[in-house]
Amino acid sequence: MQHILVIDDDIHIGNMTQEFLTSKGFAVSRAYSGTEALLVLNQAKPDLILLDLMLPGLTGEQLLPQIKDIPVIVVSAKADVADKVSLLMNGACDYLTKPFDLNELLARITVALRKTKTTESGSITACGLTLHSDTLTVTAQGKDVRLTRTECAILKLLMLSEGAPVGRTTILDKIAFDTPDCTERSLKQHISNIRKKLMTADNCDHIQAIYGIGFKLI
Repeated sequence: MQHILVIDDDIHIGNMTQEFLTSKGFAVSRAYSGTEALLVLNQAKPDLILLDLMLPGLTGEQLLPQIKDIPVIVVSAKADVADKVSLLMNGACDYLTKPFDLNELLARITVALRKTKTTESGSITACGLTLHSDTLTVTAQGKDVRLTRTECAILKLLMLSEGAPVGRTTILDKIAFDTPDCTERSLKQHISNIRKKLMTADNCDHIQAIYGIGFKLI
């Protein structure tokens, strides 16, 4: 059973969302503030997070960069395009404006969970690639390609955000703990190395540079 964490201080919306998702076969847990959410995340790792922005304690914007390797759908009354772009560039996989339709929410959750495609062996599949983090290899067109630890961490992040641009700052922040050798100056070279290795395997350029923003997997 897939586990969803709802982080929202609005009890009515939280109860409605929990009841609906539970009826669809999900396990649902709740947090009512950013600080409480951190405590919950220290004890368990959900498959997906629904995150409100206007929270007591830590706000959603402050909490988002601290969430690692979990797809986050921001659910907020803020409808400004600049807010949406900023949050998507800083790690959110999707953005849904309140008030929302529950069936649309379910569709977005389904898509976000499908994108990760994480198997029991720890592999991730996206854009015709299968990444095996435990062996630092990626499979393209049936060919296994060896990666460095830094390359693996970068490619994993891009695969988890399949088709969506990931900001340079987000990449550096998300992989900083496991790969401290990756810096703003060296990131471009690491990306170039990944692209060359994948091109050798399947003759496809899988990584697109987005001017002024970062990179995305295609």
